[in-house]
Amino acid sequence: MIALDTNVLVRYLVEDDEKQTTAAASAIERTVAAGDELFVSDIVLCETAWVLAGSYKVARATIAVTLRDLLRAKHLAFAAPDHLTRALAAFVRGKGDFADYLIREHARAAGCEQVLTFDRALLADKAAGFAAP
Repeated sequence: MIALDTNVLVRYLVEDDEKQTTAAASAIERTVAAGDELFVSDIVLCETAWVLAGSYKVARATIAVTLRDLLRAKHLAFAAPDHLTRALAAFVRGKGDFADYLIREHARAAGCEQVLTFDRALLADKAAGFAAP
C-alpha cells in the first residue's frame, strides 16, 4: 500500500498544474491497476478540506461531496472510516470545519465526553460534544 500526501491528492482533484496533475494521476492509476490501495490519513483529508476551502475557494457543499466521494472510493483506504463518515455527516449539518468534527470523533473514541474549544461557530451551533473551557 502507498500513502498519498495532501499535495498529491489536491493536485489530482483540482488539476491546476498540468505536470503535477499528470504525475499524480499516473501514480494513482498505476497503483490501482496493480490492484493496490492508496492510504489516505485523517490529516490528509483535513488538510484537503482546508486547502480546497482556503486556497481554491471551493464551496462547503462541494467539499462535502468531494470528501464523500473519496470515502466511497474502493481504491482508497482509511485508518478510521467510521470516524470520517460521522465527521463528514456533522460537517454537512454544522458550521465547524471538517477537522473540528474529526477531532470530536477521535475524542469520543478515546472516551472523552467533550472537546473544549474557543471556536464560536461550534459553540453557537450547540454542536454536541463541544464546550467552552
